[in-house]
Amino acid sequence: MENGKPVKKKQWLVPLLFSLFISTILVVFSIFTSYPFPVSPKIRQIPPPLFVESKLHISPTQSNKIPRLAYLISGSKGDGESLKRTLKALYHPLNQYVVHLDLESSPEERLELAKFVQNDPLFRKIGNVRSVPRSNLVTYRGPTMVSNTLHAAAILLKEGGDWDWFINLSASDYPLVTQDDMLHTLSTIPRDLNFIEHTSDIGWKEFQRAKPVIIDPGLYSLQKSDVFWVSEKRSVPTAYKLFTGSAWMMLSRPFIEYCIWGWDNLPRIVLMYYANFLSSPEGYFHTVICNAEEFKNTTVNHDLHFISWDNPPKQHPHFLTLDDYERMVESNAPFARKFGQDHEAILDRIDSELLGRSKDGFVPGSWFDGDNDKESGPNYVTSNITEVRPGKGAKRIGELIGGLLSDKDFKVNHCI
Repeated sequence: MENGKPVKKKQWLVPLLFSLFISTILVVFSIFTSYPFPVSPKIRQIPPPLFVESKLHISPTQSNKIPRLAYLISGSKGDGESLKRTLKALYHPLNQYVVHLDLESSPEERLELAKFVQNDPLFRKIGNVRSVPRSNLVTYRGPTMVSNTLHAAAILLKEGGDWDWFINLSASDYPLVTQDDMLHTLSTIPRDLNFIEHTSDIGWKEFQRAKPVIIDPGLYSLQKSDVFWVSEKRSVPTAYKLFTGSAWMMLSRPFIEYCIWGWDNLPRIVLMYYANFLSSPEGYFHTVICNAEEFKNTTVNHDLHFISWDNPPKQHPHFLTLDDYERMVESNAPFARKFGQDHEAILDRIDSELLGRSKDGFVPGSWFDGDNDKESGPNYVTSNITEVRPGKGAKRIGELIGGLLSDKDFKVNHCI
């Protein structure tokens, strides 16, 4: 029996090895000769982008026949009443508004403005006026003014619905045309245009603004004080080109979204540089827009303001009076500044002759016929807000903007 065991083992081992060999050959043959397996659609999809910024896109300009405007109206100590008057002179149900009194104003004055917005029956009905709930400290020669502007723009992007242009004004600004005039004229132009006075010829500002380093106490203190200087100087940036111009502008919604989101980081880099720049509101937005490929060809070199400067210009323009009235009208500008708190006569004349506004009332338009009977209440026809009723002001502002856009050098004068 011992001698028979090896022979019996070989009888089943050899066929087993042979069958395994044949099976292996058949499997290999089937892999290389059969049709390929269908690929799952998920495998064939392009992998998602690694950066969330690549998912952010510029919002298309609105397709509404009549554009919408978003206003920031800001003020400081003692500006409460002027701010209210400017707001009423600018009001239209189609627009959006943010009003702000900085921390230099008293708590009582800020509370009074908040109550004014909350208690006005029209503002409450339409819901398009907001007061900044937590006021900012603004040093008007420092970067806190830029941060305050960006704050208001962010509020309007989050809560303001659809709008096409953002306009920053102060309590010392005042309109020279009605909002119906403004909206009618703007409905005829491309909505990606940015009205911002700018130049790359910074001249003396290179040595007195760009190279010095300043610190704005408003960035870390609750007490308002002037900026102070650092002894060291810095060189002018080489990664981007500096531009300067007016601190007052009308910016398109796509550009405002770019400044807030900053998907290629340029707005943040420039903002950090201008944190130590004297009078940064006169350079931040100008430098960003003129160094951004998407927007540098959308600029219109005008701030839409009539401003009377001394010669040579000082830090602030002089206050406007009745002596400036004719020049204001002839400028065709939709806004003017600077008006003092004790210059009621010139504002009253603008109300009477240019806006048709009664004392403490709103400016008449298609939504409001100007009937402000105290007994029956103001006759607000808010069902007609999508229609406008342009007047003489539309012709003036139309001439201004038409002249700017039809200039033979318009297309070659962007950001130079």
